[in-house]
Amino acid sequence: CNMKKVFLFVLALLFSMAISAQEFKFEKETINYGKIKKNADGKRVFKFTNVGDAPIIIKEIKTSCDCTVPEKPKKPIMPGEEATITVSYDTATVGGFSKEIIIFSNAKTSPKKIKIKGFIID
Repeated sequence: CNMKKVFLFVLALLFSMAISAQEFKFEKETINYGKIKKNADGKRVFKFTNVGDAPIIIKEIKTSCDCTVPEKPKKPIMPGEEATITVSYDTATVGGFSKEIIIFSNAKTSPKKIKIKGFIID
């Protein structure tokens, strides 16, 4: 009876390990622009790696305002593969900013939130 329980436990453990998981590992989850001039280049790149064992498919990326435009990878990111998400921020308005980029995918942590922040000077 005890051996049966051990056998079922080991079987359950093996089964849980066989389930594939997609997982992001970002180089930085927040990019700080620091102080930049008005109308400066607002493009920044988030690098990440698929540290899971199945492809990551990014379905959609939303932002907290129209002033932030993200570009997502067009193809699935294979396990161990690096990819980027490019974010373009409109630097026409002087002042501080903090914006959230929300990534919807098939990864374990979905939605995944990353941020940009900084201060635009005249």
